[in-house]
Amino acid sequence: MKKYIIIVLCSLIFLPSLGSMFVYASFKLNQQEIAKTICVQRKQIFNSCNGRCELQKSLKKYSDNEKQMQDSLKEKVEIVYICNSEVNFTFLPPVGYHKNVFAFLSSKPIGISSATFRPPATNLYI
Repeated sequence: MKKYIIIVLCSLIFLPSLGSMFVYASFKLNQQEIAKTICVQRKQIFNSCNGRCELQKSLKKYSDNEKQMQDSLKEKVEIVYICNSEVNFTFLPPVGYHKNVFAFLSSKPIGISSATFRPPATNLYI
């Protein structure tokens, strides 16, 4: 069930970016009808437009609408940003710092570990 919800939400996120593709797909599905009824050059004998002029108009209309929506969203974001600009900060007292010391030098060392201490090797190939 979660997978289906994730797929639906992802498709809803990517849906606005596919808007021009939907305009083009709807044009292709109705191209013959658009060329016969709406096209400016429909009365010409050798019509090379085939309704592409209407496709250009609808794509331009879609992009203008999208640009207008982005501008309105930008204005709304600026208004929200301005409204939430007052923030009260409270200062907390500093936290005490305690340094942990692991090496105690109160007594002399008892011995050394040969596993951790290795004297430098001499160069045997001189």
